[in-house]
Amino acid sequence: QVQVVESGGGLVQPGGSLRLSCAASGSRVRLYVMKWYRQSPGNEREFVAGIIGGEVTSYADSVKGRFTISSDNAKSTGYLQMNSLKPEDTAVYYCNPVYYKGTPGYWGQGTQVTVSS
Repeated sequence: QVQVVESGGGLVQPGGSLRLSCAASGSRVRLYVMKWYRQSPGNEREFVAGIIGGEVTSYADSVKGRFTISSDNAKSTGYLQMNSLKPEDTAVYYCNPVYYKGTPGYWGQGTQVTVSS
């Protein structure tokens, strides 16, 4: 049974940086796709960034140039480096890994990111 564990959220001032991690535990798996989503109060969950095979990336327009997604597929771990954070980036961030092509994805428990002075 795979468990997905997120870490790295917290409180940061505008302009600051955070790095989120999403790791698998409980079973040996190999990462295929990693996506990050976020949800703020009163809003729907929205796509933030994704990476396929450790190489092909995509980003929401609102985070392009500020966020960087990466992954270590052998370690089944994904990362989201967030720079130049803005108050509007405040949300609960969820990772959504797929470990093998054609299999259902998992969801992390969510980690709170708060950008405030």
